Amino acid sequence: MSYGVSAALQTAVYQALTADPVLSGIVGDDIYDALPSGALPSMYVALGPETARDRSDKTGSGAEHFFTVSVVTDVAGFATAKMAAAAVSDALVDAALPLDRGALIGLSFQRAKAVRVGTADERRIDLTFRALVQDT
Repeated sequence: MSYGVSAALQTAVYQALTADPVLSGIVGDDIYDALPSGALPSMYVALGPETARDRSDKTGSGAEHFFTVSVVTDVAGFATAKMAAAAVSDALVDAALPLDRGALIGLSFQRAKAVRVGTADERRIDLTFRALVQDT
């Protein structure tokens, strides 16, 4: 197994999200790899947890990464959050992301979970994606 492509994959995902005009039209520049200190915006997108499994074979090292991208908002209702989540999905599914290390073989949507957080109006949608990478 090689975990060596993980940082390159994360960078490419972040760049794809920040460059997407539809997503930027909904959340502006509030797309984070790491949450800033202080008050958070009313709606934002954040890269989240990742798990990886070995997918090496006799031709080389590879890995299957499952990673989460979250849309979080304190706006009542899920409508705008779901529009942002759809934009995240549209930006990533089947994207040909260039990696600084290795190669992306495929990127697909796996699942999403939309929940109300606490008793206030905060909503969160966690989208999970599967990326298959080869370390070259």
